[in-house]
Amino acid sequence: MDIIARITEIITPAAEDLGYELVRVTFGGGERAKLQIMAERTDGTMNIEDCEILSRDLSAILDVADPIKDDYVLEVSSPGIDRPLTRPKDFDRFKGFDAKVTASSQINGQRRFSGHLNGIDEEGVIHIETAEGPAQIPFDMVDKAKLILTDALLDAHKASAANQEQ
Repeated sequence: MDIIARITEIITPAAEDLGYELVRVTFGGGERAKLQIMAERTDGTMNIEDCEILSRDLSAILDVADPIKDDYVLEVSSPGIDRPLTRPKDFDRFKGFDAKVTASSQINGQRRFSGHLNGIDEEGVIHIETAEGPAQIPFDMVDKAKLILTDALLDAHKASAANQEQ
């Protein structure tokens, strides 16, 4: 089991008990290693207080489990507006917005797709309307995917934030 899978296995139950879903877990080296945990509440929201709560609780769990032997920095964050799409449900939740999807290998001669997201079907195939026409990408072939920051996405985000304040 790789380190990301191990960490995800360790922290998922605690995050879920607190009412959060993991969006993405990454671990990278460099001058100082960084463990980045991206999460959100089950309703899709995440604020600074949520990040603090999750960081404090997960830090304690990681200290006990000690899956990373060297020093590292823990960073807990929200997915943000132009968020990564990492779970099948993300492709349905953000249906109607623009996205970039990179496949792990070529599909009909290309790996990068950009366009209007039309969701994911019951077989796990993502549908995206690109400038070249419709494309279908099996979810298990997605290397990376993220929303593209557009006026429509910003407007939807503002409307969502306004609804949460009420």
